[in-house]
Amino acid sequence: MLNEQADILAFGAHADDIEIGMGGTAAKLASIGKKVVFCDLTHAELSSNGTVELRQKEAAEAAGILGVQQRITLDLPDRGLYVTRENIDKVISVIRRFRPKTVFAPYFEDRHPDHGNCARLVEEACFSAGIKKYIDPSDGQPHRAGSVYFYMINGFHKPAFTVDVSDTIELKLRSLRAYQSQFNKTEGSFDTPLVNGYIETVEARERLLGKESGSAFAEGFFSQKPILLPAALLGE
Repeated sequence: MLNEQADILAFGAHADDIEIGMGGTAAKLASIGKKVVFCDLTHAELSSNGTVELRQKEAAEAAGILGVQQRITLDLPDRGLYVTRENIDKVISVIRRFRPKTVFAPYFEDRHPDHGNCARLVEEACFSAGIKKYIDPSDGQPHRAGSVYFYMINGFHKPAFTVDVSDTIELKLRSLRAYQSQFNKTEGSFDTPLVNGYIETVEARERLLGKESGSAFAEGFFSQKPILLPAALLGE
């Protein structure tokens, strides 16, 4: 199998999930030379507005704005992200293909069930991907990511840590605006929370997290294990 080593592998249930939760962080990492890969689990075929084809074009544009090197889409069913062996194996295949140092996924608590289910699928896949005797259809070599973190989409929770995205917030907002079919209210569009000031709400959340963190804007993340700080950060 071709080596496609990635530094960062971010998963989302639908195209735009990753941009909403960690677009600024993705842009920040890409700007310092990290290879960032996005993986959308579904084609978002049940979205109230837009089409699959249009959403794919918007997703490609958004990824380009953020400096993401590669974006792929799996064929898991929208509203069908259940924790099954078949679905887990498809996510494992991606992890073993890109062998990331760090994995990101949506936070478990969210109003959209697909987002929480995406988190559970990625959590299961990250663990099993590192088991030598776990065989998945890709036949890839075992790989365990060094860290797995979770980002917020719709919710607002007190994060375990934040990342200063003051210098990349405009790129994040531009990437969200690329999804015109999802966030613009036009004649004939279905009335959803996304077309009613959603981008402004995300911006306000990041501004609040920034103020609480000592910066202009920040994105919040969660970790299921303690985070080890380098001694240098403690003044030693």
